[in-house]
Order: sequence, then structure tokens, then C-alpha cells
Amino acid sequence: MRAAARLGPLLGVVGLLLSPAARADAGPASEGNTLTVFAAASLREAFGGLGEAFQRSHPGAVVRFNFAGSQELRTQIEHGAPADVFASADTRHMDALRREGLVEAPRLFATNAPVIVVPADDPARVRGLADLPGVRRLVIGAPEVPVGAYALQILDRARATLGADFPARVQARVASRELNVRQVLTKVVLGEADAGIVYRTDARSAGARVGVREIPPGVNVVAEYPIAAVAHGRHPDLTRAWIALVTGPEGRAALASAGFGIPAGS
Repeated sequence: MRAAARLGPLLGVVGLLLSPAARADAGPASEGNTLTVFAAASLREAFGGLGEAFQRSHPGAVVRFNFAGSQELRTQIEHGAPADVFASADTRHMDALRREGLVEAPRLFATNAPVIVVPADDPARVRGLADLPGVRRLVIGAPEVPVGAYALQILDRARATLGADFPARVQARVASRELNVRQVLTKVVLGEADAGIVYRTDARSAGARVGVREIPPGVNVVAEYPIAAVAHGRHPDLTRAWIALVTGPEGRAALASAGFGIPAGS
């Protein structure tokens, strides 16, 4: 049973990589010119646009994306799923792959900030973090998911101003713990939750379908995004070109447009 559970994410990626929605192109491609990018779900919009730009500047190349929770992507790489690039929403999963020798030295390329999102009509009247113990249904990421781990850090840091029991009171309102940030966002958009904790970039992608409540800077955390070449990837030249695009001026502009921050010194 344990082995089957570990293999589940690997089997799931096969269907995703073959589906048209996971590809940046709409036409046929051979494996010889296909760059496979594993990226955190929150990077979907920014990387989608960069994928189109990359294909224009590299005729004949195709960028194929696998967007999912960083923890799921890590598991897939550990089980040998074919990938050339890994972009994570935290350093924890990237560092684990680095220790295992499965990725090359990573580079920080973006930052993000968690926010609270509520349905557009805000039935629970959530004004901020202090109101979360009063909602009926809160949705956050699972603890192994970067956005879920960040949420737990925020609740712990709020003890100083909102009381030692604040994390427990909030967690008592958790209706579900999702496997990636987009699943959290979707439940809020559909009105299946009174509030959720997602990244600022995901809230922006939802537009008027959600309301956004800022988390106080003294309590909030900074999400750091590293990118690295997957060891023994099949397309090292394309991989280097992709990482150069993401970390260069065009990539920084696309990330900033999507709401990401840029790490100091990058």
C-alpha cells in the first residue's frame, strides 16, 4: 500500500505530460526538441507566457509544462519522471533533491507573499487574519505543500499578537487541506470555503472572483522560488537557455507582471 501511494504521483504525471493542456504548443513535437519543465502550480500564468516566448526564439523547440504542487513534482523526479527543469515554490523540496544529487545547483528567481482570499460576496465578513477563527470553512494547503507550510508559519508567528491559542482556533476551522495552491483558490472561487490562504499571484489570477485580505507584514512570510536543471536531463542546452530566460530581464518582467517579487541581488 505504501509503495502504491508513492507511485501514484508518478503515474499521474504521465497523463498530464501527454495532455494538450500541459504543453505550450498546439502542434506535434518529437522528444528530441521538447524541453520538459516541472513548475509549481502558482507559476502557471508567468511560465505559460515565457514558454511561448521561448519557442519563438528557439525555432523547432517545444516547451512542455507539468504544473503541480512542489512536493508532488519532487516525488515524481525522485521516481525518475523525465524532466529537464524544476522550479519550486519553496527551498525545502529543492534542497532535498539537491542532497539526493537529482538537481544541479539552484538559483532563486522569484518571491511571493501569502494572502487571504474570500469569495467575492464575502459571506463570513472576513476583514483580516484575526477573523479566521470565526469562519465556518477555511481551506489551506496540506503541510507538505509550500503554501500550506507557509500558512502554518504565519499562524505560529501570529501567537505574539493574537494569542497563544490562535493557531489552534484557526486550525479548528480548516475544512480541507489541498495538494496545491490552485485547489485552495478554486474552492474559494466556487464558494466551497469562506476563506483560504494562497499566494498573491494566485489571487491576482482570479481577478474579481475573490476578495483579497492582506496579512500583516510582521506576521507574513516571504515565499522563495528556486529553479534548477534536473541532473541527467535530456536537453542541457535548452535547459540552460530556459533558466537564462527566466532569470534574465524578460523573465523578471513577466514575473513582475504576474505579481511576483524578485530576490535581492538577482
